[in-house]
Amino acid sequence: MLTITRALFDQIVDHARADHPDEACGVVAGPEGSGRPERFIPMLNAARSPTFYEFDSADLLKLYRELDDNDEEPVIIYHSHTATEAYPSRTDVTYANEPGAHYVLVSTADHDDAGPFQFRSYRIVDGVITEEDVKVVEEYQ
Repeated sequence: MLTITRALFDQIVDHARADHPDEACGVVAGPEGSGRPERFIPMLNAARSPTFYEFDSADLLKLYRELDDNDEEPVIIYHSHTATEAYPSRTDVTYANEPGAHYVLVSTADHDDAGPFQFRSYRIVDGVITEEDVKVVEEYQ
């Protein structure tokens, strides 16, 4: 199960809505080994595409150095789908190379500023997709 604060949940959804019609992407980092998402890190979709996301390689290198310096790891890797449901595509599965991470997808297919959206979380390990429950809390205990 993914447990996430309301503030982080809202930041991910807001980023997905703001970047629509292009896919949004980013990371939520947490202390190494904790499994607790704490630091929201929106990234630029270098592909600037409504059907594909790609982290800029220089930004990604900078991110991993920063995570290493702060004893953090990517707890959530998120992106949006702008025209389809919030379910990992074959491309998403191919690029899922963090077996400990939660892969969050937000669908903005029915997009408007206050309209409905899907927020779903998955574990993707060795090409196997497993959906997990999402629990939104005001703060961590």
